[in-house]
Amino acid sequence: MESASVISDDHPMFATGLDHIGVNVSDYAKSKEFYTAALTPLLMTFPTHCGFGRGLKPDFWLAAADGNSRPICRGLHVAFSASSKEVVDAWYEAAIAAGATDNGKPGMRPQYHPSYYGAFVLDPDGNNIEAVTHSARA
Repeated sequence: MESASVISDDHPMFATGLDHIGVNVSDYAKSKEFYTAALTPLLMTFPTHCGFGRGLKPDFWLAAADGNSRPICRGLHVAFSASSKEVVDAWYEAAIAAGATDNGKPGMRPQYHPSYYGAFVLDPDGNNIEAVTHSARA
């Protein structure tokens, strides 16, 4: 299979950048418990929504779906950046322990690029959640 080309940090697609992602979930308490276990200590919490990120800047948010303006999100793919293969491995183990379903054990993914190392799980609503590092070596 042909590998995708590697895009550098100065590529024009990074000019706008992604600031944050929000996911509406069917069971806020269950999803909050899952993500809290999988992403500790990156939690900032409020009564009906919570955010995960570094410092005081959450970039991944969960909110209770209300069936109207906030329908349940399903089928999303969200990838969290990890600093190393060990962090990907630890994240995967924490996510599985928190009740996630395996959707791709930690490993090299050379079909994406030669130093892509990631792991995938399905969250309580079936969203494909990933942790990835782009500096791994086989």
